Amino acid sequence: MSAHPTPQGSGRETRKVTVPDILGKKSRNDKISCLTAYDYPTARLLDAAGVDIILVGDSLGMVVLGYENTLPVTMEEMLHHTRAVRRGTARALLVADMPFGSFQLGVNEAVANAVRFVKEAGAEAVKIEGGEKRLELIARLAENDIPVMAHIGLTPQSVHALGGFKMQGKTLAAADALRRDARAVEAAGAFSLVLESIPAEVAERITRELRIPTIGIGAGPACDGQVLVWHDLVGLSFGVEPKFARRYAELRPLLEQAVGRFVTDVTSGHFPGEAETTHLPAEVREQWLSRSKR
Repeated sequence: MSAHPTPQGSGRETRKVTVPDILGKKSRNDKISCLTAYDYPTARLLDAAGVDIILVGDSLGMVVLGYENTLPVTMEEMLHHTRAVRRGTARALLVADMPFGSFQLGVNEAVANAVRFVKEAGAEAVKIEGGEKRLELIARLAENDIPVMAHIGLTPQSVHALGGFKMQGKTLAAADALRRDARAVEAAGAFSLVLESIPAEVAERITRELRIPTIGIGAGPACDGQVLVWHDLVGLSFGVEPKFARRYAELRPLLEQAVGRFVTDVTSGHFPGEAETTHLPAEVREQWLSRSKR
């Protein structure tokens, strides 16, 4: 198993994280950390910080591309961003979201699209929204050695069918349906399962019943791991933030202040200064100045 360098003094494990490693964390009761990334510098930062899984989520449509929801995101956009994240990821397991329309039109086309994520973009697994209705696809991908992270509960690609971004599994019937979905995707071959916006009690029971790890987002503390959107984590998101998002930094005012100082320095003539300026060598400078006087 290959090792990869990390920044000096980081103290982080450098061994490559694999699908078997994620499964092993479940058996050892070790919590799993997962964050989204959509570009090279963010991927490098998360990788060096020790995140177990980096997810190139189709959430990029909302937090990076400015779409109203995730539905407009295309395969080409996802491949483009996954390739960028791949170049910045050495240690973490890299998972790519299959966008809306890339797996709903037939299993053969869906498998071909998943192959593109692995072959062209360097993903090590793909994430697919949906439970029992995705069993054939999950099984086909597993047969073709493409690991699948399943996703149930609030599935953003189903926003119209669900009537908005709403908590799921709040009735006994709905909770039982989630349990059936969870058991079904595990049986089909998924290696992990995202539980989004479901009651903590439901997530806890599903986590206890499954052999594969659960990754929660708005699903309470009992899940085997947790995932957040990077922009929510650092205060760079716009619009209404979900209840489950905890801010660990407030970068937006810092960045606005930095840009404001830049604008002020440019307009006042204080940038660039001598420290940012390069001059001709002395002998060349004298010749240049004398020539300019002619």
